[in-house]
Amino acid sequence: MLFEDLATELVTQVFFSCNTIADVLALSFTCLRFRKIYTSSQRLAILETAAETQFGPLQDLTQLLTHNASQPAHVIRDVPFSAALLKQIVHHGRVAEKWCAVYPFKKWKYNYECRRLLTSEEHYRLRRAIYRIWLYSRAFHNRENRRELRATRPIVQKRTALLHNWNTWELAEIADVNAVIREVVHNNICPSNGTIARKFKKRFPENEHSLLFNIHLNYPPPHTHNPFAAHYHITTNTLSSHFNNTQTYTSRYTTSKFSLLPNHDIGAEGWGDEIPHYYVIEDMLKLDPEQIMWLKENAPLKGMVESYVRSLGDWFENNGETWGQTLEWVLNERSEDVSNFMAAIAGGELGVAVSEESL
Repeated sequence: MLFEDLATELVTQVFFSCNTIADVLALSFTCLRFRKIYTSSQRLAILETAAETQFGPLQDLTQLLTHNASQPAHVIRDVPFSAALLKQIVHHGRVAEKWCAVYPFKKWKYNYECRRLLTSEEHYRLRRAIYRIWLYSRAFHNRENRRELRATRPIVQKRTALLHNWNTWELAEIADVNAVIREVVHNNICPSNGTIARKFKKRFPENEHSLLFNIHLNYPPPHTHNPFAAHYHITTNTLSSHFNNTQTYTSRYTTSKFSLLPNHDIGAEGWGDEIPHYYVIEDMLKLDPEQIMWLKENAPLKGMVESYVRSLGDWFENNGETWGQTLEWVLNERSEDVSNFMAAIAGGELGVAVSEESL
């Protein structure tokens, strides 16, 4: 029997078995009969099933997409599936998939002999963690949450209420992914002076050029004319939709990267020594996963990153992220030892990718 001669019920089940939205659309264009089956009353249900498989969990992604200031972040919202919601699901889901590609390289950066592809279940957990930390960032890392308010009891209670929605194992998944995001910011977006020096020496071992590092503030006052401010201002409409898997982590230090700036010294790309660099990273971690991924892909120069930071407003600077503090607060409320918790994540006993010995 030919495939196109199958009963309508069987073809419908084939649609429901598709793993991606692209597979659903490709099958629907196979012939006129399949197109009619796809456009029937089952269309949204088919797309929802495929979206759950490809970008799920949709429940957590929906909490992110439907969040607004009129309702606390920890309140679970039940939203019907629609074509408009699907467009947002695809956009945010693709960002999460980019982090799935980055995760193995950063997770096993030093013990690279353990590096491997993630299983489908690990992909699911990683996307879930991305959606949840993205929701936290959207809810609490904004101009309404300034430095002087972050330690007040009502604000702390709002933050902890969101984290209490998830059990300790799920919090470990978020902490694991947050460590990967921190690694990306630390080494690719805002590298320290030491990181710049090490990578430059590794790439050009015979070069005796002495790097001149900037000893001034990492966030200088805006210049009268900044050629990067307008071009590199990030909006959701200009965010890149493709991830270049072939990009190396040393490519940002090649001479071609600095052809835009004549007489540019590579030392100027450093974000300070240990202490000032730590506070820069704490500030930058308030950005959501989409913003950080865009900066990683499209802002190789420090000036580009600084231009975006200045565009956020004065609330952003010297106002570090609150995730770590809130996580510690919740773990203490659950009588969990914070140091053991973090050690278990580092050792592969908790988190997204768990070692076989811990299973």
